[in-house]
Amino acid sequence: MHTASADHPQEGRAQEKGEVWRAFRVAAFVIALVAGLGLTAKALYVPIKAEVAQVMLDHAFDQSLASGQAVKPWSWADTAPMARISVERLGVSEVVLSGGSGEAMAFGPTALLDDSASRITVLAAHRDTHFDFVRDLKVGDVVRMQRIDGREAYFRVRALQTVRWDQFGVPSDHDTGLLALTTCYPFDTHEPGPLRRVAWAERIDSG
Repeated sequence: MHTASADHPQEGRAQEKGEVWRAFRVAAFVIALVAGLGLTAKALYVPIKAEVAQVMLDHAFDQSLASGQAVKPWSWADTAPMARISVERLGVSEVVLSGGSGEAMAFGPTALLDDSASRITVLAAHRDTHFDFVRDLKVGDVVRMQRIDGREAYFRVRALQTVRWDQFGVPSDHDTGLLALTTCYPFDTHEPGPLRRVAWAERIDSG
């Protein structure tokens, strides 16, 4: 008895090629699926990490507020809560960390500058996590800052600007104190770039 491939060698080769291509397509699909899941997991990792961190930071802030001393959110942390900022209109509340390291910024907004002498505070955070609300800020919005020693301050947003990171400058015409919220720009991308979105807020008596 002869096999079908022996009787019809061209058909046999065509069948083998078809099976190879089917196997190749299945393998390519599996690889693409795994790669897609990997990219999705990577994209979700940062927001999930940020959300989990804020729960721990909220607890650490409450402990810091009660004791008046900075309490680390976890034992190996190289930073600690220094304040909490909130924007009532947007339902936003974020714990601010001391120090401006990139590692700390993965967990929450950090203070790039907190100078009582010049009465200027500059905070920075990632555009796709803790400072994604900056895109929705409007002139006139009020930002409340509560420090761990119990002091509170209110700031009204007076200007929104987009600048290059190396052209960022502090306004000189301030009398009562300034707060700057800075993040990367534009918002709808994860690609690094030179632009920063800055919300400038001036201190007011109360909210």
